Amino acid sequence: MSGNGRAEGTGDAAPQGDLFGLGGAALPPTSARIVKLGGEIAGSPPERPDYLHSVLCQVGLPRRRVEGTTFERTNGNASLLVEAGKLWNGKDWLPQPLPYGTRPRLALVHLSSEAVRTRSPSVEVGHSVREFLLRLGISTGGEEYANFGRQMRALAACRMTLGVGLETLEAKPIKRFAAWVSSSPHQRALWPGVIELTPEFYESLAESAVPLDARALGALKHSALALDVYSWLAHRLHRIRGRAGAKLSWANLRAQFGQEYRDPKDFKREMAKALRAVLAVYPDARVEQVAGGLVLMPSRSPVPKTVVQLGAKRA
Repeated sequence: MSGNGRAEGTGDAAPQGDLFGLGGAALPPTSARIVKLGGEIAGSPPERPDYLHSVLCQVGLPRRRVEGTTFERTNGNASLLVEAGKLWNGKDWLPQPLPYGTRPRLALVHLSSEAVRTRSPSVEVGHSVREFLLRLGISTGGEEYANFGRQMRALAACRMTLGVGLETLEAKPIKRFAAWVSSSPHQRALWPGVIELTPEFYESLAESAVPLDARALGALKHSALALDVYSWLAHRLHRIRGRAGAKLSWANLRAQFGQEYRDPKDFKREMAKALRAVLAVYPDARVEQVAGGLVLMPSRSPVPKTVVQLGAKRA
């Protein structure tokens, strides 16, 4: 498979619906969203990019609930250690779980993007949870609001340590969390809607932010694995040199993306599904499936340099 919409080994262009193995059948809402936004992305560059730290493009947060208070993920010389923390509620220190799933990923992209664009570690997130959720394109229904609140508290409390080469960077992302203390998503918060990034995380982000297409993130917001694969390819593909590309075995890919899967077959199936969705919204990505794994070919970044230069004061 590849981002040009062709089925590998045939040379024939495949209809977009066939990316999801549905032939001429009507697409489910998620697949229809991916196809629609994929067409928009292929037709025009983004108006402005979003951003994510380069290490978080290589090693992501947990995708599922994790038992215990620590989580590690490593890819080559990049590693992420996440440790659960506690938040003060005015009376007690309340233990928080480890953040997981799509919501903290999207929140980190939003916070990172605003910090890069404004060149400030203090990010205005609005005076209500509802406003912030709408910015992220997320439903503001009761259960969604409650789930997002839990994940944001977990993200605010957690400690992150990034390993890059031989360096260790203490990079707890959020220094000050004083937003959304009201109990209703429709009420004004009792504190200013500000999240302040730690100086260490902000300085590292300003030096190594990876530009992403917000439309692609919106298309993939249903899947933490798809968001991780997209961010990884956005960081990796334009750095590859040589016509032969870079081959990764399924074992390599599972070590990076699949520690949540006990059965290698389950991981391979889910990875292939996520990759199809990612390639639909990253049309310039050249990824070929071969015996034993994938080959990553030199590809253009999903965000042109001209858009990055115009869309951010510092990247």
